[in-house]
Amino acid sequence: MLATRELNAYYGKSHVLRGVSMEVGAGEIVSLVGRNGVGRSTLCKSVMGIVPPVGEVHLDGRRITGQPAHRICHFGLGYVPEDRAIFPGLSVAENLELGVKRSRGSRSGRWGYRQVFERFPQLEQRRDTPGEALSGGEQQMLTIARTLMGNPRCIMVDEPTEGLAPRVVTELSELLQELAADGLAVLLVEQKLSIALNISHRLYVMGDGQIVFDGTPQQLQDSPEIRREWLEV
Repeated sequence: MLATRELNAYYGKSHVLRGVSMEVGAGEIVSLVGRNGVGRSTLCKSVMGIVPPVGEVHLDGRRITGQPAHRICHFGLGYVPEDRAIFPGLSVAENLELGVKRSRGSRSGRWGYRQVFERFPQLEQRRDTPGEALSGGEQQMLTIARTLMGNPRCIMVDEPTEGLAPRVVTELSELLQELAADGLAVLLVEQKLSIALNISHRLYVMGDGQIVFDGTPQQLQDSPEIRREWLEV
């Protein structure tokens, strides 16, 4: 569903991504793990067209490299950024409305207000509440729900559990598993290795802007040298 080939990205003269090749299939949760600053968020932004990429990005067989972010959204790629990017002065319902995409590139009809409020009843209870008045967990749920309103075929979720209570982390983990079971391709950028190991089908470990490991959770658990060199602090 989503694939990169020899993807490079730069911030000025700084070479951040160095030939990253990876893929996520429909119905898969693939986690991208690594220490802070290795380029995981830059990968998401490059795929989304926010940071200009050099290389190839394909979504469901379509080459999307070089397309603007708004067009990539309409092709069926959803992005939940690390900073959540909700509109603080807009209500929950208004934030959700901004996520609606009417395009042949999206899966029409799967997610709308009714489906979102059934899955996120706390958002329905607060549908008229400004985004800035929500808790951190509610803001994270709103960001994911807003992305789902566009009916994506693939979703990239950047550090969704950061700063959240354990109960909310469990809810988010269950949600991502439900989305994958429904056929959505999920790329999860996650700092907490225990969560990634628990819910992922496959994992990539990134170090120094490159993929240094590609395998299953069990294979990563059986590779102490990889964890020691690229993950442990």
